[in-house]
Amino acid sequence: MKTFLLDTHTVLWFWWNDPQLSATATALICDPANRKFVSMASPWEVAIKVSRKKLDIGGEYTGFFDHNMIRSYFEWLQIATKHLEKVAILPFHHNDPFDRLLVAQALTERIPIISADPQLDKYGVQRLW
Repeated sequence: MKTFLLDTHTVLWFWWNDPQLSATATALICDPANRKFVSMASPWEVAIKVSRKKLDIGGEYTGFFDHNMIRSYFEWLQIATKHLEKVAILPFHHNDPFDRLLVAQALTERIPIISADPQLDKYGVQRLW
């Protein structure tokens, strides 16, 4: 079994069957032998974007993550103090606070992140796409 952290856009693209999701990402996510984590930062990021009208999730925010997490067999990765401590020492290769937290979680937990964002590579995180 392999374990992965899914970037926010990866999660959404998977749920929406978006063609932007790479074949590699799709295969890794669809493999039932793999363990897939979604950071608690992702629903926070989506909530902010929905409230600012920068993202349309196709319906109400309430229940959106809960429903899709269950049907996808994804697991939550809680935000822990050790993740925040890692954020505090990360260089600013990326200014997005949510992406920085995801990088910190992937590095701290020593798991690859499935993301289309090549900026994450600057942190030495294992990025799959």
